Amino acid sequence: MNIEMKRIAVLTSGGDAPGMNAAVRAVVRTSVFYGLQCYVVYQGYQGLIDGKIKQANARSVNNIINKGGTILKSARSLEFRTPKGRQKAFDNIKKFEIDALVVIGGDGSFTGALIFQNEFNIPVIGIPGTIDNDIYGTQHTLGYDTALNTVVEVIDKIRDTASSHNRLFFVEVMGRDAGHIALNTGIGAGAEEILIPEENRGLDQLLESLKHSEKSGKSSSIVVVAEGDKTGKNVFELATYVEQNLPYYEVRVSVLGHMQRGGSPSCFDRVLASRMGVHAIESLREGKSKVMVGVMNDKMELTPLEEAIKGKSEINKDLLRVTDILSI
Repeated sequence: MNIEMKRIAVLTSGGDAPGMNAAVRAVVRTSVFYGLQCYVVYQGYQGLIDGKIKQANARSVNNIINKGGTILKSARSLEFRTPKGRQKAFDNIKKFEIDALVVIGGDGSFTGALIFQNEFNIPVIGIPGTIDNDIYGTQHTLGYDTALNTVVEVIDKIRDTASSHNRLFFVEVMGRDAGHIALNTGIGAGAEEILIPEENRGLDQLLESLKHSEKSGKSSSIVVVAEGDKTGKNVFELATYVEQNLPYYEVRVSVLGHMQRGGSPSCFDRVLASRMGVHAIESLREGKSKVMVGVMNDKMELTPLEEAIKGKSEINKDLLRVTDILSI
């Protein structure tokens, strides 16, 4: 049963991710397709508080499907964490007569959306946009595939240098609490070792693996490290430890940092963002709210926001087995 609503707003929040613009485009155009007015909110929840809200149409989102980042900008809003700040945001929702809100972001953004709906009964629906792929309820988040491609391309270039100078490179990738990027790019780039938060292999096992690599004839090695890995205090400590214990290695560290977030979204992320944007609007029209749009087994699914926030995305155990076999 379709719910009567006339105006929908969309915002991006938290860290930017490739595919966010494609999702904004899909939300706006799907709204227009169904005869709804769509409003875009600039600078996330802070923009909702400050009234940075503008009506959009199908032409407003021309030529953004290929752009990285978010044209709507994003901002951390401490004010939105307060009841007074959220009241200001809701006052603007009422001022613009907005009936529902689409939030594109990660678990922090969804937490804000859930609180907002609970307090003011404004329907909200989430679209997962984060390169870490650490949101429960979807096999892929927006930006994850693009980030994988970016990281693999960079590691390929680093390997050229490692091979030329018989060096060991520690390459740190994003993944505060999840090792999805490290695990997949490590396999894709042929890394000798992959260190992730979910599997603490310890310093001794790392040394043994590198010794084995050297004895088997490898003159250079790549170790991919998720930033949340606990094998050492940080990637630089790891490098120092290995250099002290394996002096025949010339060790270097590359921290890829925010370059992983940038760049034009991959075809996969553009298609996924388009599907999620369409499904978000259609779900709102069907009366669904307080849920997140996700993709499972190539089908669009809805997960309660509370579960998406509290749940944990599982690492693919089979990929751990694959890397153990192939890194000999």
